[in-house]
Amino acid sequence: MAKLRGLVLVGLLGAVLFTASPAQAEPVRPVAVTVTVAHAGMAPALAQTQPPGPVLDPAQTDKANSEKTKNKLVAGLVAVVLLGIVVWGRRIRSKKAKGS
Repeated sequence: MAKLRGLVLVGLLGAVLFTASPAQAEPVRPVAVTVTVAHAGMAPALAQTQPPGPVLDPAQTDKANSEKTKNKLVAGLVAVVLLGIVVWGRRIRSKKAKGS
């Protein structure tokens, strides 16, 4: 009974961790950088900006997220089926052991 309880707890923990959504990262905004020259005869202060990051297409992002979700569901279903086979096999083995 303790082993079954442990398996159920591990299964629940796996399900919770499997369905947890990843943290959402905020987009990074470009920051203007000002460089000053300390020497008198040099050029005046130069302003440099970072180039903007890549542009993401929302349609491609949604498609990638849906494919990832589908893959997670398939992997979760396979894990549940394998866990069921293990529990069923242990139950059969324990019944045979009691009968012998």
